[in-house]
Amino acid sequence: MKAAGNRRTTWATTCSSSPYLGSDMEEFHGRTVHDDDSCQTIPVLPQVMVMLIPGQTLPLHLFQPQEVSMVRNLIQKDRTFAVLAYSNILEREAQFGTTAEIYAYREEQRYGIETVKVKAVGRQRFKVLEMRTQADGIQQAKVQILPERVLPSTMSAVQLESRSRCHLFPSSKPAALQDQRVHQWLQKYQKRKFHCASLTSWPSWLYSLYDAETLMERVKMQLHEWDENLKDESLPSNPIDFSYRVAACLPIDDALRIQLLKIGSAVQRLRCELDIMNKCTSLCCKHCQDTEITTKNEIFSLSLCGPMAAYVNPHGYVHETLTVYKACNLNLNGRSSTEQSWFPGYAWTVAECRVCGSHMGWKFTATKKDMSPQKFWGLTRSALLPRIPEKENETGQERALLLCL
Repeated sequence: MKAAGNRRTTWATTCSSSPYLGSDMEEFHGRTVHDDDSCQTIPVLPQVMVMLIPGQTLPLHLFQPQEVSMVRNLIQKDRTFAVLAYSNILEREAQFGTTAEIYAYREEQRYGIETVKVKAVGRQRFKVLEMRTQADGIQQAKVQILPERVLPSTMSAVQLESRSRCHLFPSSKPAALQDQRVHQWLQKYQKRKFHCASLTSWPSWLYSLYDAETLMERVKMQLHEWDENLKDESLPSNPIDFSYRVAACLPIDDALRIQLLKIGSAVQRLRCELDIMNKCTSLCCKHCQDTEITTKNEIFSLSLCGPMAAYVNPHGYVHETLTVYKACNLNLNGRSSTEQSWFPGYAWTVAECRVCGSHMGWKFTATKKDMSPQKFWGLTRSALLPRIPEKENETGQERALLLCL
């Protein structure tokens, strides 16, 4: 792992903040949550080709009249639409997806055409049961809301119920100084939480492999390698929300991401994510496959929500963009521009693969000398392929399955 040295970042934004969309958007409060296993009929936005993760922010800029009309109707109801998950661009029918709820909205006119800007957030996973198209062309999806399976504590079978509460404490540090001793005591007790394993036939380390809090700490260690300035307080303390936050910022292709989306347990999801983070060494061009673009040592977080977030360009196309300090095998195309920059104070230049010419993302350069970093790369997830070393006699399919066992 490289030392970060003078790489400290001074510019940062929150997950929900999108300055380039404007600051005068109408915001909504409250949230819509459907019952687990319930069947719902939800409208689908057809042009959204993003595999949305619960908790992930989704910015949209819509131009089509039917989409603008659909959003207007949603604002008057529960503000919820469906985002279908396609494992590849050739797949015609999606089997899974995520509900998205609009929390900010603005209408405007552009060259006499009515458009709408939207900020939405992923809510719940679902399985597609049926699709139908209305007379106005809008698709309606009949879906079944998928539940989150909360597994019991690994030591629940040999532990007194009255003592189980001692194992649960928030990951964020207490604000009051008088609580520090309590927090330190809890940390010491946490180290001994598997002492009851001596009463079973299995060693304590085996139980730790399936303990949510232990898995969260191991994942945090990996996240700190990506960004030494990452604050644990900015991460969710709930294992379910934490596992989704990590899933949303992993630079993996859709084939792996849909496997994460299918998993209904935070423990299993965290195990899969940890496996991916441990094994993924570099990122290659998805079209060339063997052309290395960057390594995981170069990944850093310019946003408070992690190293990757979704951004929408002026044409309405959504890019999930990964920020890295350095990249290789890229050519710049055209002049730099600050117009509609996703990162205020930075000018962007289109970057293409040096071998095949595929669009890979952008190089961002600071417009002021006092900004840090002075330059970085924003790589679009759809153009990247994670390089995971394969063992002998192991096929790609076996490798993908192994990651989610």
